Amino acid sequence: MAESNPQTNGNGSSAEQQAATVLDDLEALKARAAQAEQERDQFLALLQRTRADFENYEKRVLRDHAQERRYLHGGLAKDLLPALDNLERAMHAAKQAGEEGPLVQGVALVQSQLLDILKRHGISRIAAEGQPFDPALHEAIMQQPAHGKPPGTVLQVAEQGFTIHDRVLRPAKVVVSAGA
Repeated sequence: MAESNPQTNGNGSSAEQQAATVLDDLEALKARAAQAEQERDQFLALLQRTRADFENYEKRVLRDHAQERRYLHGGLAKDLLPALDNLERAMHAAKQAGEEGPLVQGVALVQSQLLDILKRHGISRIAAEGQPFDPALHEAIMQQPAHGKPPGTVLQVAEQGFTIHDRVLRPAKVVVSAGA
């Protein structure tokens, strides 16, 4: 009876060759698994960056929309300001003429209503007369000497300025003291 060699099988390849092939296959699988893990980590990092970018985009859009809504009435208010200026001029002319009749009272009431409506929407007058000149809020149209007033003080308001919330809608046109 022939003795069988434990090193060989029926196909004629040795167990060592099979073990080497299995080890090579195992190493190839490990390399593929490592590469797949690396790709997975890259895609996960990309997903996380994309998610963060999208969340930042959403926040920016919400902030922009909120700001847009906050200042939405600015254009309409800016268009109404000349009419409000004319009401102011009419009131000033009536006071100079000494009139106080129902027509003057009606104009004063309309002016007051318009100012109240604007105020409800965050639009208010800029306090100017007697204040220090502020180029962010005031536009100097003239300088004149004034006794008893420090230089750079607003002496007179030629045209009212307005703000909408924290922004200047229209600067006040003012006369500023130049000192003695």
